[in-house]
Amino acid sequence: MRFVIVSGMSGAGKSTALKMLEDAGYFCVDNLPIQLICPFAKMAFDGDTKLERAAIGVDIRSGNDLDKLESMLEDMQKSGYEYELLYLDASDEVLIRRYKETRRRHPLAKNARIESGILLEREKTSFLKRGATYVLDTSTMLTRELKAELDKIFVEEKPYRNIYITVLSFGFKYGIPADSDLVFDVRFLPNPYYVPELKYLTGNDEPIREFVMKNEEATEFLMKLIDMMEFLIPNYQREGKYQLVISIGCTGGKHRSVTLANALFGVLRELGYSVKIEHRDIEKDARVKGEPGK
Repeated sequence: MRFVIVSGMSGAGKSTALKMLEDAGYFCVDNLPIQLICPFAKMAFDGDTKLERAAIGVDIRSGNDLDKLESMLEDMQKSGYEYELLYLDASDEVLIRRYKETRRRHPLAKNARIESGILLEREKTSFLKRGATYVLDTSTMLTRELKAELDKIFVEEKPYRNIYITVLSFGFKYGIPADSDLVFDVRFLPNPYYVPELKYLTGNDEPIREFVMKNEEATEFLMKLIDMMEFLIPNYQREGKYQLVISIGCTGGKHRSVTLANALFGVLRELGYSVKIEHRDIEKDARVKGEPGK
């Protein structure tokens, strides 16, 4: 029997996550009253329901009863009802934007600003985040990416390291990505832009990859970068960081940065991390200059 409690910040994707779990074969109940959690668990574990997988949604809509949840979860464990707690989070900026886009009011804001409701909700649900089995930060996740992470944890049953990594290539002439946690500059490498037959290609093309990586400096940089990530990421995790944006930049974000970002992405994926790749500026030169980009 697999019993999952889904909670987190309003606007972070709890309802969407429950729907995805339901599609994956979980028996799901959203906004179950706190007083009914233990009876429901008893029925799921001990009853004749023949449930193999169940998930319940619990959040701030429970009101003052949410304060009783911590002791109730302790009682469940003492009774032998093992559960997994999934906590969905997002940055304040993203939550505010989502509320404004949907024109909905935060359940705790009342007549105050959205920021006030978010702050209060973080305080009230902090014990859930601290005790969570899994924390997913959906700030930069697309719906399909959230589904992929949930499938990995709750369907494929793969190990999850509680951190979601974005490797991002960019061009310095277009500005450093505002959400970067780590920024690396690879403009010290030879630039394929000045080689006529390579100018219109990108780091996703094999000739560019070969041109960049044939330099000993590029290979050494990648090795040192991987070594640094193997040191930093576990330490970030221990400090409770659930999302990491690693940005790699060159002049235009089209050749060198794309090549190194792709290489780092491949290594991190092989190491078992949940990671995605983005190339923010890969097409900008072609649009701005009218070049026949490829």
